[in-house]
Amino acid sequence: MSKPVFKELPFSKPSLFPTDIFERIGQDHPVRLVDAVVEKLDLSILLDKYKGGGTSAYHPRMMLKVLFYAYLNNVYSCRKIEKALQENIYFMWLASNSTPDFRTINNFRGKRLKDVIHQLFGDVVKLLRDLNYLSLEVQYIDGTKIESAANRYTFVWRKSVEKYKSDLDGKLKMILANIESHIQSDNQEENSLNLPQAIDSATLQKKVDELNERLKKKNRPDRAIKKDLNKITKEYLPRLKKYEDQLKELGNRNSYSKTDVDATFMRMKDDHLGTGQTKPAYNAQISTENQFVTNFTIHQTSGDTTTLKPHLNKFEKLFAKKSKEIIADAGYGSQENYEFLLEQDIVPYVKFNYFHKEQTKSFKENPFQVQNLAYNEEEDHYICPSGEPMVNIGTSTRVSVNGYEASVTNYEALNCEGCPLREQCHKSAGNRQIEINTQLNEYKDLVRKLLNTERGLEHRKKRAIEPEAVFGQLKYNNKFTRFTLRGLEKVNIEFALMLIGHNLRKMASFSFDFVFSLYQHLECMRLRINKIQVA
Repeated sequence: MSKPVFKELPFSKPSLFPTDIFERIGQDHPVRLVDAVVEKLDLSILLDKYKGGGTSAYHPRMMLKVLFYAYLNNVYSCRKIEKALQENIYFMWLASNSTPDFRTINNFRGKRLKDVIHQLFGDVVKLLRDLNYLSLEVQYIDGTKIESAANRYTFVWRKSVEKYKSDLDGKLKMILANIESHIQSDNQEENSLNLPQAIDSATLQKKVDELNERLKKKNRPDRAIKKDLNKITKEYLPRLKKYEDQLKELGNRNSYSKTDVDATFMRMKDDHLGTGQTKPAYNAQISTENQFVTNFTIHQTSGDTTTLKPHLNKFEKLFAKKSKEIIADAGYGSQENYEFLLEQDIVPYVKFNYFHKEQTKSFKENPFQVQNLAYNEEEDHYICPSGEPMVNIGTSTRVSVNGYEASVTNYEALNCEGCPLREQCHKSAGNRQIEINTQLNEYKDLVRKLLNTERGLEHRKKRAIEPEAVFGQLKYNNKFTRFTLRGLEKVNIEFALMLIGHNLRKMASFSFDFVFSLYQHLECMRLRINKIQVA
């Protein structure tokens, strides 16, 4: 039987020339792409945030390389990044063997990047455009709700706060009226209680101080009155101030979390219980092109309709340009958004409600649908399914959450009583009424034509695989279903790093040729800079 032979262990014997472990990093490894991209970024704004004096700091370029590579590899914990810097040769190579601890990494991520993360994200996107992987002429827009790091059961609801405050106002007015009547009867004064409809904490404090001064003038202050004033000062006044602070924090929202006041309670599709319960979350909006993320915004409202304008305004601010085409689903289809896009000379491939439903046979053949009612333009009335006219009864205004006003015309049937089609036609107690938004209908006609063109059909096919694929990558492949940082500013930083990591990962998937072309591009830039400096 022959004796087995085993390979020698490389480090079992001393060597004259030690092996460089960094030589094991392949030339086409993603870590080299991250290094090349960060070297290309202009960090002047970030460098300006550092003040002189004190101990030395880790260079922000090195810290960015480490963070970008960490998020590319789905490493989000600062403690895990610190460990990787001591054990992982890719992190060690990027950091040039520097070993910042988790507190330094967390401080850099949460504070240093606060005002510059959007510019860094934009610079990475501009680099992609310069390398002809993006045009920035088209945006596929969609949103998703991502859970906050807040406690799921520590919430404040607007309706509850308003109810508690209203009850407290009633109690306060009653107590103050009783105190006032006692003082007036004792001193035989003619003064009357003059309080506003809603009592605020400043007004209440002023009234309590006034009543205390008037009590001091009495020879024998009533103990019951003094007790009531003491209760107002120590119990009711702090409660009133708390309700005011909560309403101020709510702003235009209906809820927020006590452990992350910027998070709003939203109904989540991917609820772990499968019940669709509400949880504190943020509405994350992204724009994509070729499945690269070109823009993002974080919103505190659950609906997508109100997010489009600020989202596009941020894109214009980042890149000093507007896209020529916008593609989005029916969640963004509103008169306000159509008007905004057309004013900006942007082609709106944005669906509206019932776009798909109105193309079905059942919808087209339903005589009770408002869209299918005959209209007499000369006499300005619609004809109901039974052949009776529905006359114009005036116009009204509808105001959106953003304050946008839309004018609608109201039409009413003359007499629905005894109509054999009434039960199929409507369920209201009186005559049937309909609202017609002429301007919105004109926009819908235009959008309908655009969506059914060859270009529109192509965009509709791509929309399903553009932002949806990115969200699938982030939420299911990268397991990013919940933010780890709290507060709107830090959530923006975390999401930007996630998207930069996604873009870098996608860049790396284009093989070594892409990385090599990027290195060549950087080398040309360095040569140009050197020539300018020599000249």
